Amino acid sequence: MASPGKFSLSRRSVAVSVAFIAGGIFTGSIGWSGYTLALAAGVLFPALWAFAPSRTVAGLVSLAHFLAASRGLPEGVAIFFGSDMSMGLALWLVASLMFVIVHAGLWTSKTGWHRPLRYAIAAILMSLPPFGIVGWASPITAAGVLFPGAGWYGLAATAIGLLAMTTRYWTITTLVMGGAFAWSATSWTPPSAPEGWVGIDTSFQFSEAGQYADYAQHMATIGMVKGAAGQGGTTVVLPESAFGIWTATAERLWTRELAGLDVVVNGGAIVIDREGYDNVMVEVSAEGSRILYHERMPVPVSMWQPWTSGGANAHFFANPAVAFAGVRIAPLICYEQLIIWPVLQSMLYGPEAIVATGNGWWTGETNIVAIQKASAEAWASLFGLPLVMAFNH
Repeated sequence: MASPGKFSLSRRSVAVSVAFIAGGIFTGSIGWSGYTLALAAGVLFPALWAFAPSRTVAGLVSLAHFLAASRGLPEGVAIFFGSDMSMGLALWLVASLMFVIVHAGLWTSKTGWHRPLRYAIAAILMSLPPFGIVGWASPITAAGVLFPGAGWYGLAATAIGLLAMTTRYWTITTLVMGGAFAWSATSWTPPSAPEGWVGIDTSFQFSEAGQYADYAQHMATIGMVKGAAGQGGTTVVLPESAFGIWTATAERLWTRELAGLDVVVNGGAIVIDREGYDNVMVEVSAEGSRILYHERMPVPVSMWQPWTSGGANAHFFANPAVAFAGVRIAPLICYEQLIIWPVLQSMLYGPEAIVATGNGWWTGETNIVAIQKASAEAWASLFGLPLVMAFNH
């Protein structure tokens, strides 16, 4: 029979472990609740990971953080594939494996420089392919909330703060970062669009994956563009997939309908090739059209399927910044707003605005679209850039 002292210690150990895991749930659920300012809660994650009492608990903290942040995934997957919730739950858990493996594998009980170095390695791994392909819920996204307008300096300050959270100075760091958050929150204003630019949200519903815009949807969308132009809009951004499958016929329809209008449109479409398709942004006006951007990272499994043909192509590091309507933009389609390297790569090329689009028909009652918008706002705020968003809900 165990002694009372050992029993008490064991019970305390379990309570401590549960508290750490609960902390992971907090950072994930609050940080990725869909409210931009709430992203600041994510900065507590490195401390919970670093000071976890064991590698197992560190792994569970990482799992709790990731699952809480991506809690809308099971429902979204079920809607997208028209399946029951079991498939969504399975993909939700599988998606978390890389995050958990990286953080659990790099955890250490050693103090000093070991923890910040290992956290830095984990953060970098989860920001770049291949691990970064599912690098959601990264605390670095809070940089735009803590240091709006500070650009790369704000990013560096946030990174240093996250590393310091893994050291014995974590309490002081928490106060400093909390102060930065309080200062920012008192005067927070979401990024706005450039003058004359309009992002149009739509609510077209799809009954199944792979269904694209028909004639009626094209005409309804054209009507929205004409309405925006009538109210002074000169540059209109439409959601991902707004144009459906882009063809010569679709181009003729749009150029005909835009004749006489001083407006240029950026709309999402897919372009089919021999191996699959590209998810793209298309620029169209009365004068014609051109492909602006090929998506760097389509959604894994549902779109990007490298194990077979017929899926979306991934152009991992291609076209990070493109010219649209005479402005150099950082284009981010849907999933790219949730991961790290696409936006940071784009920022290296000095864009003048961020254009973020998405198609959330499959997200149901989840907060996935809200999280995407919050991430885009945070990045635009960090670099002091105008932001134009367009989503199909």
